[in-house]
Amino acid sequence: MAKNKDKVCVGAIAGAFGVSGEVRLKSFCAEPEAVADYGPLSSEDGGRTFTLKITRPIKNGFAARVEGIRKKEAADALRGTRLYADRSALPDLPDDEYYHADLIGLTVLDTGGAELGRVKAVLNHGASDLLEVAVKGQKEPALLPFTMEAVPTVDVKAGRIIADPPEGVFDRADDA
Repeated sequence: MAKNKDKVCVGAIAGAFGVSGEVRLKSFCAEPEAVADYGPLSSEDGGRTFTLKITRPIKNGFAARVEGIRKKEAADALRGTRLYADRSALPDLPDDEYYHADLIGLTVLDTGGAELGRVKAVLNHGASDLLEVAVKGQKEPALLPFTMEAVPTVDVKAGRIIADPPEGVFDRADDA
């Protein structure tokens, strides 16, 4: 995991768009069109680099050209490729904003200091972000709303989040 601390996932290629080698690009940036500004981007392992040029907005993302890709088959072969930018190329964030990569792995504590679990992923299904928290002894993760009310404190340097979760978020089946 340490290899990704200097890189942040800013987007993904969702396959070919059309027949001339354009790709369908999903952006994970706060300003979606900025995804191409942080390049060249790389694959997760750093083995490949990608220079992108957004050609136009499309439903759920952008159509884009990837340098060196001219055919539909080559664009389709990139489907599922997650795109990473060097952290140094990204803008500094205000105090109350975080890169998802910085939240993953943080310990989640309740307001009394008891450990609730660890952040496994940051999800967004439209309304707002949710923290997927792996809880010891539970098969299913807890989904914690990433709001000021439910997560009043994020301390990335200390590696922890203080949570005041809504009732029921961390209820265990064996407590019933």
